[in-house]
Amino acid sequence: MQLSDDRKIVLVMRPTRLDELVARFNTLQQAQFYVEHLGSDFGDYLAEHRIYHAAAARVETDLRALARFQRIERGFLPNFVFGADDVVVALGQDGMVANTLKYLDGQHLLGVNPDPARWDGVLLPFRPEDLPKLMPEELAGRRPVRRVTMAQASLNTGVSIHAVNDLFIGPRSHVSARYTLRAGGREERQSSSGIIVSTGLGSTGWMKSLYAGWVAAASTFGAQVPPSAIDASFPWDAAFLNYFVREPFPSRTTGTSLIAGHISHAEPLTIVSEMAENGIIFSDGIEGDFLEFNAGTRATIGIAKRQGLLVN
Repeated sequence: MQLSDDRKIVLVMRPTRLDELVARFNTLQQAQFYVEHLGSDFGDYLAEHRIYHAAAARVETDLRALARFQRIERGFLPNFVFGADDVVVALGQDGMVANTLKYLDGQHLLGVNPDPARWDGVLLPFRPEDLPKLMPEELAGRRPVRRVTMAQASLNTGVSIHAVNDLFIGPRSHVSARYTLRAGGREERQSSSGIIVSTGLGSTGWMKSLYAGWVAAASTFGAQVPPSAIDASFPWDAAFLNYFVREPFPSRTTGTSLIAGHISHAEPLTIVSEMAENGIIFSDGIEGDFLEFNAGTRATIGIAKRQGLLVN
């Protein structure tokens, strides 16, 4: 097939568990000793590594034959500049799709499952062998896309962060977060272990676990909670976000009346930090990519202007 000069394909990869162990212990033999000394099966690490890198080699060969090509590691995403017409391929687990999507602005993203026997791949509809047929259709603009609503936290310091699944606003460690929360025309000082803001895509993850804990606790103490209350999910392209305050503490100066609710274009969530230090905001479980959120900082949480575009 003739090589396309108009588009570039960017392949995003991740290190395997074995790659990370070798980086930590310097050699394969030392990594093996560490794993087996703890009684784990090192063969599983080897198998995962072999299958992933075999899939990566196949994908790279096929993509290089179709268009201009570039490969990057997941860790470089925060500083990588994507071209406006780039087509992005994420090879890995579901988390790779979310981690990649939040750094895109209009580019199409394909999730490829390198090891279907290991990963369920809710966000990974394609396999490596699908790409020779799939990518020419995508490069020609004939593939459908699914839109994903993203969240954004913007600070009065001028910085912001996006989220595909969820945002965490709270303390860096196991201490109480203190802040003033403003939602739906109401305001309340709170002390909690943090706030989770979920998109529709992320509503079956962290938010679901919070709902499940709330329902189980209520039922344990005799409250009549309908089974449907545990369903925290909502559409990926919904025009709203949901927030949930974790472990709110009632006191003389802090309340517990604003615990959960919707965030919309018309009614964003505003949080003013009262934490002297160690306040942070991070997204999609990546704690290393965060915003400092200390005393006096105001965060406005709302729906991002840009949407994620996942190729179907």
